[in-house]
Amino acid sequence: MRLDWSVQRPWAQEEDFVMKRFALAAVAALSFGLPAFAGEQFVDDTGFAVSGYDVVAYRSLEQAPVGQAQPAAVPGKADITADYNGATFAFATEENRATFLENPAYYAPAYDGHCAYGVSKGGKVPGNPNLWRIVDDKLYLNITKNVVSFWEEDIPGNITLAEGNWPAIDPNPASGNPIPNFTSSAPVQD
Repeated sequence: MRLDWSVQRPWAQEEDFVMKRFALAAVAALSFGLPAFAGEQFVDDTGFAVSGYDVVAYRSLEQAPVGQAQPAAVPGKADITADYNGATFAFATEENRATFLENPAYYAPAYDGHCAYGVSKGGKVPGNPNLWRIVDDKLYLNITKNVVSFWEEDIPGNITLAEGNWPAIDPNPASGNPIPNFTSSAPVQD
């Protein structure tokens, strides 16, 4: 005779529900602490991530107040590079390259170099390396000056939206579109 344990243990369904919720919560908690590498880093026609600009150098630039243009990004050099997340990053100095290699997830831009405002709206569009801002120690790029003004209207809210959208769009291919009205003064990869 086969016993139906759910009848014998009326609490079994509730116990299963609690265990499933616990397992889901544990997976979610662990995933927040780990970088996701499912998607592709945005790489434009230079062949480099961040259009060949030095992602470590942003940390030494004086950040402009919201509403004002940021200082220009620092171009990297074609012979000082490192690979990360499936892309090649260029650096202005060997010291910056070494610094990057110590903690690449810290220096790499949010959303694989895609436009932060675009991600907040649910899409992957290119990020312009000269339209940048560091918020809570994370580098964010945007696509155009007009988009920067929209993003800056509510930076925390737009980051929250982008963080909510990113898990669903991260696995999608990187944007293949060019950055509008932008020419990189950084190197081009052979």
